[in-house]
Order: sequence, then structure tokens, then C-alpha cells
Amino acid sequence: MKRKILITGGAGFIGSNFVRTFSESHPDDEIVVLDCLTYAGNKENIADLINSGRIKFVKGDIADKGLVSDLFKKERFTLVVNFAAETHVDRSIVDPDIFIMTNIVGTQNLLNACKKFPVQKFLQISTDEVYGDLGDNSSDFFTEETPLNPSSPYSASKAASDLLALSYYKTYKIPVMISRCSNNYGPHQFPEKLIPYFFQLASQNKPLPIYGNGRNIRDWLFVLDHCEAVDLILQRGKPGEIYNIGGNNEKNNIEIAKMILRFLGKPESLITFVKDRLAHDKRYAIDAGKIKRELGWKPKTSFEEGIKLTLQWYAKKHEIDETRHHLSLKKPKSGRIAVQKN
Repeated sequence: MKRKILITGGAGFIGSNFVRTFSESHPDDEIVVLDCLTYAGNKENIADLINSGRIKFVKGDIADKGLVSDLFKKERFTLVVNFAAETHVDRSIVDPDIFIMTNIVGTQNLLNACKKFPVQKFLQISTDEVYGDLGDNSSDFFTEETPLNPSSPYSASKAASDLLALSYYKTYKIPVMISRCSNNYGPHQFPEKLIPYFFQLASQNKPLPIYGNGRNIRDWLFVLDHCEAVDLILQRGKPGEIYNIGGNNEKNNIEIAKMILRFLGKPESLITFVKDRLAHDKRYAIDAGKIKRELGWKPKTSFEEGIKLTLQWYAKKHEIDETRHHLSLKKPKSGRIAVQKN
């Protein structure tokens, strides 16, 4: 049976990767992408799918109640996956307001639309940051039963949207599911995040600013493994359930920085330490046992393989961007591009 799926935030990093993988895995389903194209959203990430007619793109904000309601009324979706979110911790510390609007009010608008125009499943994409800080205890891991204890306005807004979604399941029987992932990495990530940010700086021989002592630990998950897990939850997950998605790849920030420098052949002297971020969590680590037991998912990509693929992608993109910049400098007044021969 043909289904129609709404993917919010589908022009962003994880969302665009999911649009691609879902489109390939479910060629008979109709896909509608809703994205307001903030600084972190890039329509070019899915331009070929839009131009070919494979997916329909709608520019809009999930915080716009009227737009969301009208879209649901018109399209009558079967499935909804909500990737749309403000996600950068540092930005949330400086200006929390937009995080409240997008992550909480936006989620409520989607849930209200699902209540008015019923769907088969609603998947809320969340984060391990809602659980807070594991501290120095290397034997502890986040499970789905770990109490929520967010440290930043960003993680607090995501925790609030999770609780709101679960309340709609209990109160209105909206078929809500929640996934909470660890740190994603891979192609198309906006360069405010650690790996693309450090790659960009190191490529320009600029210092890599590491918060505090650089020993903060994150569990790294390759984005395509995450997309596979999301697809599996969407197909086989149970309403009212939460599923943790982790890569089982714990690395501290210094390790990540050194990997990037080695890949680029840059000296470790580019590493510099700066004042620590406010309320900077020491360690995140996910126990993904539930999704493995119940849905049969496990990550396929080792960190060594994934980081190599990721850095190769950034290197190629950097080379293309540099070439475009070089050519633009040589563009004559006639508008024709002059290319110098070696």
C-alpha cells in the first residue's frame, strides 16, 4: 500500500541523509520534505531528488501553526518523522528563544496536526543529551529508563518536546515513538559541529579550539547507520516506546582533533585549549541494547571506516569549493568563465 511520509528538517544534515536512504529503500512511497532552510539547512543536499520529482519540497517552519495544519489537511500523511530542530548547544546558551519555538512549539504544532488529521506513526527524533552527564563513571550508560537531566537550553528543549510527545500518546493516543541518538557524523554536516568545524580550520592552518582539557567523551554514530535505525523504528517500532541509538564508539575531543590533523598532514601544535563551555557535560554513552534486541538493529560502520569516509568527503568538497572560488575570481565581464591552462 502506497504511503505518504512527511520528513521535517529534511534539508539538514541527518534529515537529508534520511531522505536519501528512505527514498532508495521505499521507492513506492510519496515523500514530502518540510524545511525552513535556516543556516543549517541546505536545499542542495536533496536538490536532485526535488528536480527529478522523486520528492516534494515545502519551505516552511514547524513553528508556523497555520502552515503545518494546512499542510496536513492537504497531504493527509501516513507517517511523520520530525528531524526539524535547533541543535547547537553553544547557540542555545547565547540565545535560547529559537530553541523553545522550534523544538517545543514546533513539535506541539506537529502533534496537534496529527491529532486533527490522524497518522499511522509519528517518530520524534531526539538526542542522548536529554539524559545529562555520565561524569567520570566509565561503566555507566544511558538506557531508555535513565531519568532526564538536561544541562543546556538545547537539551532541555528536546527533553520537553519528548515529554510533550509522550503525553500526546497517553492522552490522545497519537502513535508516537521517540528515538534518542548519540553524536552523529558523516557527509553534509554543517561546519559548526566538531568534526567539520575542525576540518575546516585545520585545512586553513588555523588553531583548533578545544574546550577545557579536551577530555569530554562522546559516543560517535555514523549518520547512515542512524538513518537505517530510524527507518527500522518507523517500520517496526511500537507506539509509546523510546529507542536509544548509539554507535558504541566513545572518543574524546582530543582524539577526534588528532585524527583530523593526521588525515590532513597537519601538526598537532594546531590544537589549542580554550575556556570550557558553560555546563559542559563530561561524558555521553548509549546502551542500544533495546533496539538491538527488539528490532534487530546494530551499527554497521566502524569509527575507523566512518571517519575515513567522512574526511574524504569533506576533502573532496573543500577541493570543489576552492575550485569554484578560483574560477569565480577569473570570471570576465562578459559573464563567460575563463579557465587557465597549466
